[in-house]
Amino acid sequence: MNQELNHKDTKTQRKAISEETNELARQVVDSAFKVHQTLGAGLLESVYEACLCHELDKRGIPFQKQVSLPIVYDGITLEAGLRLDIWVDKQLIVELKAVEKLNDIHTAQLLTYLKLTGNRLGLLINFNTARIKDGIKRVIL
Repeated sequence: MNQELNHKDTKTQRKAISEETNELARQVVDSAFKVHQTLGAGLLESVYEACLCHELDKRGIPFQKQVSLPIVYDGITLEAGLRLDIWVDKQLIVELKAVEKLNDIHTAQLLTYLKLTGNRLGLLINFNTARIKDGIKRVIL
């Protein structure tokens, strides 16, 4: 895991997201649809996390939840309380929300997690929407 925050130009050309990572993202989105269809909006983020993890587990998709993410600052590794909601096969970060509306700070949070892990693809999923497709944002670094 790359633990140094990389402030290089994020506009440089990068290779495409692998088909394996894209397939994991499709499976997560499909699982999120199933959870939202079953539960609807209005619950706590932790409930959606537990149910989404259950769906991923049923599909045999490897993941870790609530992964501690240290940060390197001034040459020192610090435990700063950062946690990835769900890290799918160490390739895809899934950041869950149950908020009225996603905003720029949520995207910035996911981008920071992508930089710290060296991953390129993340999904920001807000379950507090009438239609789950309106609450899913794909973020690429």
